[in-house]
Amino acid sequence: MKLNFRVIVFAAAILFGVVFSIPSLLQTDKGTKITLGLDLQGGLHMLLGVKTEEAVSSRLKAIASGINHFSEREEVLIDGLTADDESVRFTLLDSDDAPAMDKMLAGIEGGKVVHDGESYHVSLTPEAVLKTQKQAVDQAIETIRNRLDQFGLAEPTVARQGVDNILVELPGIKSAEEEQRARELISRAAKLELMAVDEERKMRAYTMTPAEAARFGDVVLPDAERAGGKYLVREIPILDGSMLTDAQVAFNQNNQPVINFSLNSEGAQIFGDFTGKNVGNHLAIVLDGQVYSAPVINERIGGGHGQISGNYTVEQAQDLAIALRSGALLAPIFMLEKRSVGPSLGADSIQASLIALIGGFALVFVFMIVYYKMAGIIANIALVANLFLIIAVMAMFGATLTLPGMAGIVLTVGMAVDANVIISERIRELLYQGVSIHKAIEEGYANAMRAILDANITTLIAAIVLYVYGTGAIKGFAITISIGILASMLTAILGTHGIYEMLETRIAKSKNVSLWFGVSKKKAAA
Repeated sequence: MKLNFRVIVFAAAILFGVVFSIPSLLQTDKGTKITLGLDLQGGLHMLLGVKTEEAVSSRLKAIASGINHFSEREEVLIDGLTADDESVRFTLLDSDDAPAMDKMLAGIEGGKVVHDGESYHVSLTPEAVLKTQKQAVDQAIETIRNRLDQFGLAEPTVARQGVDNILVELPGIKSAEEEQRARELISRAAKLELMAVDEERKMRAYTMTPAEAARFGDVVLPDAERAGGKYLVREIPILDGSMLTDAQVAFNQNNQPVINFSLNSEGAQIFGDFTGKNVGNHLAIVLDGQVYSAPVINERIGGGHGQISGNYTVEQAQDLAIALRSGALLAPIFMLEKRSVGPSLGADSIQASLIALIGGFALVFVFMIVYYKMAGIIANIALVANLFLIIAVMAMFGATLTLPGMAGIVLTVGMAVDANVIISERIRELLYQGVSIHKAIEEGYANAMRAILDANITTLIAAIVLYVYGTGAIKGFAITISIGILASMLTAILGTHGIYEMLETRIAKSKNVSLWFGVSKKKAAA
């Protein structure tokens, strides 16, 4: 026997597979392990709805904020700027500013502008309304997925269902505390707004009705820290969380967690301009409709940095920072359906899948030995190595194993041995023709290579398409199939070829092709 590079690579692959599979197979405390999906370990299943009509209202408020900033920057005098669920209204005080205002309004995508003299009415076209509603659902899916990824959940499923519903599956959520924390993180709007306090009427915050506040272009918001506390702020925000670029947890001088946030260049400019013109006034930091603080502006604040303080625990501050970083929801979401998947379902699924896997593996294992003799044993070694490699690679990348994923492993067992069947049959055909052992092995692999590559590459392409366009469990199936294909090509083509090269001299000396390849002596003699 002599070593060759193929055997060395094959041995290294087996060693890699065994080492990285042990944590998953033995469920050790150390090492990276495969994460079980919702269908195998249980968890939380939710169906969420999106209030898309409120996304339109938020879009109109953003337009109003832009008009307000434009008028202050360009010194265009306007009055009565208000925004409701259908439109933005304001009055232009100087008709000479009409060309500049018209040019600015013309740049609003999907905007519909109607004005009668100096009275302006800005709304969205029906097409823009539909686009905004669709964007609200798309953005909610992306935001929820980002939040859950940063939360640390492995392979959560977040997918559109129907027109404006979202399916969320969270494997591993078992306790009521974990469920509550995940639900709050998902549903939190995390809408950050910087709003000006109405300095002239702020003392009337406790007596002014919402309707009366609206007549002055104001809104009454509750204090997040003081029960019963209220603030009277301007309805149109100075800027919102869409200009936020980062949010991180820090600690103040009292060692209490706070959240430091940063704004983009546009937000920093608006923030700096406003604080420079309003020294001595109050700036309200509003999060999800509640005022967390309203500090006095002592000087112009440049750089686009701010801080949110509150009575948080460290965990709450971390979750809020995650929600801010991942972006505010354009529209609120609400629960349509919630279902906890118990671990007993997972245990039954695992048991059924293991029976199928072990049963299929055993039948293939026995068939290969009976039909191909020693060649079958070599193929079985490659098959075992293939299973270890699949588990190891999935564990190394922290992949989630779902029930379809286990089905993919079962299917891979048959696919992995298929390459060895093709190779063994090509070798046997050449042995029947009376060629030497060396020539039969080399030409057998050469002749089988095209068929093996064609079959595996086409299957791999299909698996990639499933992964790109599939969701949830379909991705799990595609991942296991893809890993299995690549592993089988390594073990079947490279590994077994190396073993044959190592044993070639012994096979030739024995002259017992029946023992090594299951070749019929009568056919070989003929």
